Amino acid sequence: MQSSTDQQKRTYLDDGQARSIVNALSRIEGHVGSVKRMVDERRCADELLTQIAAIKAALNRVTVKLVEGELRLCLTQCGAEDADERFAAAMRALSSMLKRS
Repeated sequence: MQSSTDQQKRTYLDDGQARSIVNALSRIEGHVGSVKRMVDERRCADELLTQIAAIKAALNRVTVKLVEGELRLCLTQCGAEDADERFAAAMRALSSMLKRS
């Protein structure tokens, strides 16, 4: 079990950010349920693929939020003088990677 000090060091999301991510995941969960129903109804593939692409994009947005918080915390804690520039470069790279996935 982690001590409260360890948990404080690892906290990279404030309550509002965590709530936002949980809400996004709940919406994604509902969206997946809708796609499952569409499959049961034998809806056409293009409709399904459109919905799956939307789910994937939503998951990518959650991924960015999580990585953003963790990376910002890491750069701040390591005391990098150029933390803002390094953060911006890493986020651009992540964004570019997710657009291609």
